Amino acid sequence: MNSNIMLTFNKQTFITLLFLLFSTSLFAETYYVNSKKGNDKNNGTSKKTAWKTLWKVNQQEFKPGDQILFASGTSYTGQLMPKGSGTEEAVIKIDRYGKGEKPQIDGQGLKESTVYLYNVEYWEVRNLKVTNKGGEAKAKRRGVVVRAEDFGDCHHIVLEGLEIFDVNGVLEKKKGGGSAILWQNKGKVKKTRFINLQILNNYMHHCERNAINSKGNIQRTNWHPSLGVVIRGNLIENIPGDGIVPIGCDGALIEYNIIRKGIDSMPMGDAAAGIWPWSSDNTLVQFNSVSDHRAKWDGQGYDSDFNCFNTTFQYNLSFDNWGGFILICNNGFTLGEPMNKGTENSIVKYNLSINDGIRPYKAHNKRFFAPTFHITGPVNNTSIHHNIVIIPDKEKAEMENHVVEFQDWGKRFPTKTIFENNLVRNQSEAKILEKGAKGFVNQNNDIQKEFDYSERNPQKILEQLQNNPLFENDKEFMKLYEFVKGFF
Repeated sequence: MNSNIMLTFNKQTFITLLFLLFSTSLFAETYYVNSKKGNDKNNGTSKKTAWKTLWKVNQQEFKPGDQILFASGTSYTGQLMPKGSGTEEAVIKIDRYGKGEKPQIDGQGLKESTVYLYNVEYWEVRNLKVTNKGGEAKAKRRGVVVRAEDFGDCHHIVLEGLEIFDVNGVLEKKKGGGSAILWQNKGKVKKTRFINLQILNNYMHHCERNAINSKGNIQRTNWHPSLGVVIRGNLIENIPGDGIVPIGCDGALIEYNIIRKGIDSMPMGDAAAGIWPWSSDNTLVQFNSVSDHRAKWDGQGYDSDFNCFNTTFQYNLSFDNWGGFILICNNGFTLGEPMNKGTENSIVKYNLSINDGIRPYKAHNKRFFAPTFHITGPVNNTSIHHNIVIIPDKEKAEMENHVVEFQDWGKRFPTKTIFENNLVRNQSEAKILEKGAKGFVNQNNDIQKEFDYSERNPQKILEQLQNNPLFENDKEFMKLYEFVKGFF
């Protein structure tokens, strides 16, 4: 090809690409919403001509690059269900403008959720207060729902800086529960999943039953996991059930979240835990803090649940959780079915557990059951190493004191569990109950009674132990220490 023709072609291509890149921003609009000063007869494209209600927002089909800004200090009732999708180059954004409190949307318990993103992509929703409290508790009530159905790959949904509170779902899991945030991908016609879903820096409190939970594809015979899921920097308080539960994901990252101030309100036998993947692979759970979990059953800070492969828990903090530090489990009754191909290759390393396993009454199995490490059912190839566990005396003499307890689930026991190079300080004798476990390796652990159990500050505890031979000049230990130091 002639060089002059090639040069002309390249210039034309470049100009075309520039036009495509900037044309969306040229035609994008910013819409303003103000419940105090707006009017739905306005065009909404300036602060002086703002819309008034959610109804008006829901009528508009938004285009790539559009913004919808709610006036600070205003409030709205009903459901926000925006339409239209952005693009990778021009996402659609919901945010606030002006000074004052975040704008609040109250769903009043009338619909499943107050904010509903359905079959849209490339959306970012920030800086809203969201509540959905009805006259009485109702199953499956949520604050925010993100749902993709027969959609294909649903890209780039961001929920950031939201405060979600007073969502009165039901406490019973079998009846449908409820949550601050639910994200769900489903469909029978077209395989659907999320790509780059981000839940960042939100504050969730006083919601029933859960904080962040999900529903996705769990069938290994039709495996189509969500990718690039990130759950980071969220504060979860006064929520009795599950904290963060990714389902049907590959490579989910869960980090720098805080779960605390748990509530003992669920019915006997109803299980929940702090952070746990289900039917997910290659999940990384790191730099989180979970405390005060008080579920009637389970109640651990962390959990590697079934149909999960290659889950890693590292550099996390866990304290005062009634059910213990961590559960690693698999259901032997369903092992081998499409929804349960196993729980394998779980890694638990360089975590700090302080005063976990303190449930003050008998669980539904008629025991004061709360081992620090609970490993049950046919889980395979579990590695637990370089964790620090501090076990002060229990509140009541009859409360059990078990560092590790193996059990069967569905008449199947764990296989190939390595428990090594862990540091345990137990004020009274703490047992390791390995009955039924196959291929259990228990070696090179530093287990002693001598310790200052009155010290509960995690940073000071780590400072006392940093010269222990297990951690001396250990860069991974320092990652845990720096996290704890910054946390407090």
